[in-house]
Amino acid sequence: MEERKTWDKTNQWENELRILREIIHKTELVETNKWGGEVYTVSNKNVLGIGGFKNYFTIWFWNGVFLKDEAKVLVNANEGVTKGLRQWRFTSGADVNEKMVLHYINEAIENEKAGLAIKPEKKEAMKCDFFEGELKKDSKLNAAFEQFSPYKQKEFWEFMATAKQEKTKITRLEKIRPMIMDNIGLNDKYRN
Repeated sequence: MEERKTWDKTNQWENELRILREIIHKTELVETNKWGGEVYTVSNKNVLGIGGFKNYFTIWFWNGVFLKDEAKVLVNANEGVTKGLRQWRFTSGADVNEKMVLHYINEAIENEKAGLAIKPEKKEAMKCDFFEGELKKDSKLNAAFEQFSPYKQKEFWEFMATAKQEKTKITRLEKIRPMIMDNIGLNDKYRN
């Protein structure tokens, strides 16, 4: 049997997470393992996850921003960064009201089926005058650079644009020039 991976780094919420898991299993959600923990899906779309942290255990809803939250139990775990995800935090198993948790889960399932989701904002690639000048000066470098996908080009642009000092820009260009010429993306070594 495959070992269950769960987000409970402190290993203090095993019984409490079992309570949440039992409630979730009363729904149509399918349990999967993603990013090292339990994620529950409907039609292969992430709906919620559960996990334990130092001071609480939680159920989080990927598109929780669309939940009505009549009981005012949801929090944005990373204000200003997280757009759609909302957490419901608990500090003991006695805090878990099965009927209310099921209500929130079923609403999240219906929202997912209705296609409610926050679309990620497309960010413009950063520009760097220094890098742009180098590409214009060196036609071979420019031709090699143009062979990359827009995503990989963006990674190079951002790498160069975040350098503040001229000497840093020069050092970075020296690093990436051979990579570009050999058709190696900036972050290829981190990809499978």
